[in-house]
Amino acid sequence: MTPESRINFIKDWLIKYIKSMPKPATSLVVGVSGGIDSAVVSTICSMTGIKTLALSMPIKQIKEQDDLSKKHCKWLLTKFKNIEILNINLDEVFTNFEKALTKNNSEHAFANSRARIRMTTLYQVAGSNNGIVVGTGNKVEDFGVGFYTKYGDGGVDISPIADCTKTEVWEMGKELKIDEKIISAKPTDGLWVDGRNDENQLGMSYEELEEAMVNPNSKNYKKYQKIRETNLHKMKEIPVCKFD
Repeated sequence: MTPESRINFIKDWLIKYIKSMPKPATSLVVGVSGGIDSAVVSTICSMTGIKTLALSMPIKQIKEQDDLSKKHCKWLLTKFKNIEILNINLDEVFTNFEKALTKNNSEHAFANSRARIRMTTLYQVAGSNNGIVVGTGNKVEDFGVGFYTKYGDGGVDISPIADCTKTEVWEMGKELKIDEKIISAKPTDGLWVDGRNDENQLGMSYEELEEAMVNPNSKNYKKYQKIRETNLHKMKEIPVCKFD
C-alpha cells in the first residue's frame, strides 16, 4: 500500500467509524506533541472534514518540543477550515499535583502522571464537544513493545495508526508534507525533564524494533522480546476474578 492510499484508507475509516456510532460524535479530539505520530493523525483527522480539535498540552515542556507542536498547529490552521487549536498549558496543574504528592515522588511515576493528566484534558474537551479522543500510537509502540502509559496516551477511543509501523508513519508524514523538522526529530514521549528520547528509554531504534518484530533471527530479537514481556500487561485485558 502506498503512503497516499494508506492515508485515504485511514481517513475513510475515521468517517465510517463516526457514522457507525449509535449517536455519532461531531468532533475528533487529538493531542499534538510535536512528534510525527500526532502530526500525521491530526492532519488525517482534519482531512475528514469533521470538526477536529487539536490540543497542545505542554507540561514543563522542553522548548523545542513545544515549538514543534505549536508550529504544526499553525500549519493545520492554514490548510483546514474545520480545525480548532487549543493551547492548554498544564504547568500549574502538574506543579500542584507534585506538591500534593511530595512523599510519593517517583520520577518514573510522575512521568506517567503527565501522560494521564493530558489524557484527562483530552477527555474533558471531548466530553464538552460531543467528541471522541483519537489515539496517536503506532504499531511498534502499541502492539510491539507496549511503549505507552496505561490510561495515559494509551487511554483513547480509537487508534487510526495502530496498525502502521513507525516507518509507514514517517512515509505518510512526507506524503502529507508535514514539516521536515517534525519528520526528522528524534521520537520522544515528552514526559521527562531531561528530554530523553524513545531510543534512550528503549535501548533500540524504531528501525531495529521493526526488524525484530518480524524476524526472530534478528540480532535484537531477544532484546525486543524482553521489552515486550515487561509491558505485556498493558496489551492484555484487565485480570478479573471470576466465580464459576
